[in-house]
Amino acid sequence: MIVFVTGTGTDIGKTIATAALGVKARAEGFDVTAAKPLQTGEPDGHGDAATIEALTGLNTIEMRRYPEPLAPNLSARRAGMDVPSPDAIAAWLQPHDSPGTLLLVEGAGGLLSRWGDDHCLADAAGACNAPVIVVTSLGLGCLNTVELTVNEACRRGLDVLFLFGGSLPAQEDMDTATRLNLEEIPRVTGLPLAGSMPADSGQLERADFEKVALNATASIDFRSLLDS
Repeated sequence: MIVFVTGTGTDIGKTIATAALGVKARAEGFDVTAAKPLQTGEPDGHGDAATIEALTGLNTIEMRRYPEPLAPNLSARRAGMDVPSPDAIAAWLQPHDSPGTLLLVEGAGGLLSRWGDDHCLADAAGACNAPVIVVTSLGLGCLNTVELTVNEACRRGLDVLFLFGGSLPAQEDMDTATRLNLEEIPRVTGLPLAGSMPADSGQLERADFEKVALNATASIDFRSLLDS
């Protein structure tokens, strides 16, 4: 099964969330691979796939890397490189998709982040006929971006499985907006906020990260979601 992990923007904890979701799916018995089709702005050996592998030990795969930390189409254009089409991305993912597997495909940026000049992450998910998980920020301003993201995903015919918080402050550090947003996000989107990763989880060692991840994803049942 292929599932795309997208977000409401950049630097909201999408990679850490993808790692946590992979840990949960593995605990349910799935053979999990985390895929990063397009990586920008990172030297070899670094980037989102490397982070996920270090935190979880999950198998990870990459398709293309582009030098500057920009939207993939801009980074590719400035480097004189091509960008694979949505169909090419789907074809690259297909050999890794088999019964009993879960392929978590982490996007670059948000749902409409341009992967090529004429296509975006949403188009790649559509080419794969894949549902999406939306990772959201939780602080002031997130209600607008998460509702816009969900509405656009639905308009494009994409199935949004659930929402997930990328970085949740500790209780003592949480402001009023964040406290209220935890209740308001499901109301404005009509989708469950299935969990949230605590802030700074990416600094943990693997064993500790996995414990935190399993706690944060305790309400998620991938078997039921993907069989429905």
